[in-house]
Amino acid sequence: MLKLNNISSPKGARKKRKMVGRGSGSGHGKTSGRGHKGQLSRTGKSKRPGFEGGQTPLIRRIPKRGFTSKFKKEYQLINLENLDKCRANSAVGPKEFMEMGLINKPHIPVKILGKGKITKSITVKAHKFSETALKAIAEQGGKTEIIKAPLTQAAEKK
Repeated sequence: MLKLNNISSPKGARKKRKMVGRGSGSGHGKTSGRGHKGQLSRTGKSKRPGFEGGQTPLIRRIPKRGFTSKFKKEYQLINLENLDKCRANSAVGPKEFMEMGLINKPHIPVKILGKGKITKSITVKAHKFSETALKAIAEQGGKTEIIKAPLTQAAEKK
């Protein structure tokens, strides 16, 4: 009968640990399986990720293209069709956009784009608006308020 006290692992499931440096009779003595000389035989051996044995690494062999500006401004984009979910004659801003699930990063500025149609008169507060969005909101009798963009982390440290 099978009980907890007579259960054992199947054969080969538990492998014995390799004991190195315990004399030449063990089969893993002298150099302890590391071979003779070279980088891998030394203590503290480690190679950084992407190391290719002295050959020029792949990341350096691939040609570089383009340019990334360190002054690029990143915006979270919201289309007019998403603003149509708001109640008529209400004021919406970044806090309300977070609650509605339209944005997910409170520290990144918001830009309203003109894709879609808006059928209600609402007051929209955002950091930036496209020209088509401004026209569409104004046509429905709504208002737009530009919020001052938050400081970047580099500017806050000064």
